[in-house]
Amino acid sequence: MYLSIKGIEKSFANEKKQVKVLDNISIDVDKGSFVSIVGPSGCGKSTLLYLIAGLEDANKGEIRVSGKKVTGPGPERVVVFQESGLFPWLTVLENVTYGLRLKKIPNKEAKEKAASILKMVHLSKYMDAYPHQLSGGMKQRVSIARALVMEPDILLMDEPFSALDEQTRMVLHKELLDIWKKTKVTIFFVTHNIREAVLLSEQVIVFATRPGKIKTVVSIPSTKDGIMPDSVTLHMEQRILSVLEEEIEKVLKEEMGDDYSFKTDRLHSADRSDMGSHI
Repeated sequence: MYLSIKGIEKSFANEKKQVKVLDNISIDVDKGSFVSIVGPSGCGKSTLLYLIAGLEDANKGEIRVSGKKVTGPGPERVVVFQESGLFPWLTVLENVTYGLRLKKIPNKEAKEKAASILKMVHLSKYMDAYPHQLSGGMKQRVSIARALVMEPDILLMDEPFSALDEQTRMVLHKELLDIWKKTKVTIFFVTHNIREAVLLSEQVIVFATRPGKIKTVVSIPSTKDGIMPDSVTLHMEQRILSVLEEEIEKVLKEEMGDDYSFKTDRLHSADRSDMGSHI
């Protein structure tokens, strides 16, 4: 198995006691696949992503990539965060080539690689622009380009589109899928948005609430043309939401008291395009 996560447990110190965030997480991910994680707030989705990136250490268990144990950050695993994190004093081209310069890649080669990736994300005309001159969606495209130019084996994405408007998000969904098909990179995607997970992924891993555990794994049906009928999309969304309903209610009762009752029909009558973004 390409990405192997076995028996992962993670706790953090809180008010002189240990709070378990992840409990016995085991996942196998095939090379070149697109996997998403959804679950209630605080269930450890992002924590698991940081463990895969090598930015955090697990208390128990191990993570391996191509059989090699993850002991820290590595160039084969690159993270795209919710915020673009671009350097405001650098141009788009300079931001994208930054990592290549750290690797001592010759300037001409670095620029050629960056130009190719920027063309892929439709930002060739903005290579000399600065971040403050870009829209939110364009900044995220630069962030994705900066990650892809490093030619990672695994692209780790932590709610990269959550701050964007719905129209921009839809555009970036299509572009991300196009990039995935062209590059064959393995994508591990964390999101609160159920529809986003269904539209993008081959597989959706649903987490239970604190401490985070795998509640179920849902395989998303594929089509020859890559376009899923709305009826199938809605069915998959409702299937995942039905699994999450009990977990969401646990979180809301913790925050609002035991008298609170979660009603899924409120969601079903709402804007389905943003299903799950509240959790």
